[in-house]
Order: sequence, then C-alpha cells, then structure tokens
Amino acid sequence: MVSDNGLLQIEGLCVPLPHGQDRHLAVDDVSLTLNAGEMLCVVGESGSGKSMLANAVMGLLPYYMQASAGRILFKGQNLLEMSEAVLRNKRGQAVSMVFQEPMSALNPLMQVGEQIAEVMAVHGVGTAQSRASRVVELLEYVGLPEPHQLQHAYPFRLSGGQRQRVMIAMALALEPDILIADEPTTALDVTTQAQILDLICRIRAEKGMAVLFITHDFGVVADIADRVIVMEGGQIVEQGAAAQILNSPQHPYTKQLIAAVPRQNAKVSQPKNHESILLDVRNLHKVYRETGLLGTHTREVVAVDDVSLTLRKSETLGLVGESGSGKSTLGRCILKLAEIDSGEILLNGQDIAPMTEEVFRPLRKKVQMIFQDPFSSLNPRHTVGRIIMDGPLAHGASRSSAESKARELLSLVGLEPSSFERYPHEFSGGQRQRVGIARALALEPEILVADEAVSALDVSVQAQVLSLLQRLQRQLGIAVLFITHDLRIAAEICDRVAVMYRGKIVEQGQTAQVFGQPQHEYTQRLIAAIPGAAWDNL
Repeated sequence: MVSDNGLLQIEGLCVPLPHGQDRHLAVDDVSLTLNAGEMLCVVGESGSGKSMLANAVMGLLPYYMQASAGRILFKGQNLLEMSEAVLRNKRGQAVSMVFQEPMSALNPLMQVGEQIAEVMAVHGVGTAQSRASRVVELLEYVGLPEPHQLQHAYPFRLSGGQRQRVMIAMALALEPDILIADEPTTALDVTTQAQILDLICRIRAEKGMAVLFITHDFGVVADIADRVIVMEGGQIVEQGAAAQILNSPQHPYTKQLIAAVPRQNAKVSQPKNHESILLDVRNLHKVYRETGLLGTHTREVVAVDDVSLTLRKSETLGLVGESGSGKSTLGRCILKLAEIDSGEILLNGQDIAPMTEEVFRPLRKKVQMIFQDPFSSLNPRHTVGRIIMDGPLAHGASRSSAESKARELLSLVGLEPSSFERYPHEFSGGQRQRVGIARALALEPEILVADEAVSALDVSVQAQVLSLLQRLQRQLGIAVLFITHDLRIAAEICDRVAVMYRGKIVEQGQTAQVFGQPQHEYTQRLIAAIPGAAWDNL
C-alpha cells in the first residue's frame, strides 16, 4: 500500500527487460512512497532493479524498456504520462539525480563550472552573470576548496570525491524537491565516503529535500536511513523502518545481505613469526615526475616514501589507506610493474629491484596479481580456458598440462567445467573475479597481490570471494598482500595491517591491535569513518 500524502508515489510499476534476459521484468509490480524530507534507502545487489527504478522516476529508460504498467506520481502528477518536453523541465527542478560514477556522467571536455551553469541555462534560470555567481556559491556549499579557481578545472583534474561533490552541486542547482543518489559512494574510500554521506544528510536537513538513496551497503544504511526497502529480482521483498530492517530482518534475502556485511570485528590471529619471510621490502622510494613542454623539471609527487614491510608464508597483510595514499603504487613496485627510485625488494632473500625484465621473468610467476576490475583485465576475445592457460604456456608448460591445470583451477574456485569454453562477458562480476583468481593461481605463486580485488562487488558476492581467498590460502599456503580502502574487510581477513598515508606507512601491527588501539591520528580518523558504527545503537 502507498501513502496518500507522499511527495513521490510509485504504484504497481513494471519495467520490462529485453528478450533473452534471465527474467521478464527489471522492475516487477513495485509500489512505494517517498515523503517530504525523508531518507529512503533502496537496498539490493546488482540486477535487483534498484537503479532501473531510479531511471524510471527520472525518465531515463531507453525506449525499449518503457514502463509497461503502473504509475509514478510526483505531487499527484503521473510522470509516465508526461511528454518528453514536460518531463525534461521536471528533471533538475522537481527530481534530480547523482550518479554512481561521476567521471562517466561529467563531460570531460567542459570545465566543471560550465557544466553546472549549463543546468541552469537549459531551464532558462537567471542571467549569465547570476549563473556564474550561483556556480561559485554551489561549489562552496558542497565543500570544494577555492571554488573561484576550481570552477575552471576539468573533471580529470579532480579526485573521485571532488567529482562526486561537483555532481551533487549540479543536482542542487535548481533546488529540486527530490534527490536520487544512485550508489554515490561505492567507489570512494571510507573518509571520502563519510564526507559525501555527511554532505547529503546536511543538504537534506537544510533544504528539507527528500532523498531516495540507492545502495548495496547496509553499513551506509545504518548511518543515514529513515526507512529501508529491500529489492530482489525486481521485486520489493521487505520494507520498514531502518532499525526494524537492520536488527530484525524477516525475509531470507535481507538476512543474507546483512550477514554478508563485514563488521568492524578485528581478526585475532597468532603471529606467524615461525614462518619464513617471503617478501622483505626495505626503504622503498618511488617518485613520479612531471616535466614541462621544453623538458624542464616542473613537479614531483612522492608516491612511496621510505616504506619497509615484511610478508610471511600463509600470512595476509592488509595495506589500507585512502585513494592517493600510495598503496597501489607500492603493489605495482613489488610486482615490478613500476620502476623504483631506491630501496630493496627481497623475494626469498633475493633482491629483485635491480633485475632487468629478462632476468626477473622466471621469478615473476612467484608473485601474481588479482586486479580490481576483472572485466577490463580479462581479454574479451579469449575464452576463460585460454586466459588461464596463457601464463603456464608462456613459462614453458605443455598445452595438455596447461589445459589440465586450468580445468582443475576452475573447479577449485567454484566454477562449472563448462566455464572453460565461455568468454568473460558471459559471467557475472563475482564469477569474473573467480576467473581472475584462477589465472593468478595458474603459475602456483607464493605471493598474491590483491589490489582492491572485491571493492566493485556486491556484499554477498564479496563475502563469497573473500571466503574463497581464505580457503585457497589455507590449502596452498599462499601469502597475500591485500590492498583495500575498506577497513571492514581488512579487519575481517587480515593477520596484520599496514596503514599508508601520503606515501608513508604510519602504523602497522597485528590487526586486533591496530583496530583496537590505533596510535596514529590518521588511523584513528580512518576507523572513525567506517560506515555502520551506529548500527548497534539503532
């Protein structure tokens, strides 16, 4: 049932999927109400229909997926019956949207100030002078530094958090009644995520705006939601007050999602001092240099600054920090995918840092990488079987033994035997990540470097992949350098944690010690920003 006094009312909405999909409807008989000033969170995994629901409200669905049934009422007016011209006027003024990936939503060829001004110009609001003044005002309101200068920047010059703030400024330009936020913090590190969530909550409080917040993270829900709607397979399976859904879920799917959320329970493990040291990084330095057009030296960025760490057999070392802290660069240096300026990288006691690629090539199989985005790191033109076989074949294995090994690994990571003949696009994100793990294991490495290997996955798929990694580690005795910005995951699976800040390791130790009694101010700030801290108090 929907309320009679909601700002936005959706009644029996059905949105069809193209033929050949795993179900007929992307959104299946969905009814909900969003009240003025309310924070309503829509939760579900990829494919649950939550983003399709948002696009239907905005009128952004492609022509072949127009709603086949139902109504979307804004202040009593059915948006589905409006012409495109009328609906275009409603976008931005009545309902506005913040997208998940601002880099793809912003025009890379336009300055950010121009893009915000364009929103007002298209709706005929103000003069060129008043719009320019409003742009600076909006950039300042969303907390961006030096708005007078920043308005002239292009999107690629900004950090992920800054780009998301620009998107929010655009969404606020016409002061809409409803803000739809579609996974606006998924790709952000914990402190930036906390800042964006605080900003959205502040806007809602100050402007009296209703917010439809789409997410797959129940930790975020615990921090911001008034009410929660849980979607699965295009349908609403459960809805209610945030405290009720989080603490007393009724539907099995809701229980499954909540159980998969990593909580801030730091892993307690015995120090592995008895195990041999596989990797010993000493005083590592890496500096990126930008030069001017005439070859003049212009700028230096110290990405890795005097970093030392060790990794033992069967150990998981978490490398945590915000974007730009240097953790991914450190991982690339260890893999010799980036040149270092000074320092030592001892692999089983042998310094690989000065080795040429030709000399290092036989040792490369000992250190393998699991990438953040399995789709872009897997060749779309090759079958999964060939992708896994390529490494062993390049190192001299026979085709028959490489194929046997690939099939064995597919079984080990929980994929069907038929996966061998299929292509990457035929798999889900979680399945592709399993293929990436199988490929990394094909050369029987001693060390795996997992660079944000689960950050793009839904919480339940994330839990499955993490469980798989832990099982494989126990079976094979592999050491894992786990690079992540999600401290909840690090707390759950890592034996030790090293915290990076501006290229330096500012704190490291046993996971329970670092999370339970953080010593450095930066570590304390990271832990305080973990979403879901208020969960137990709901």
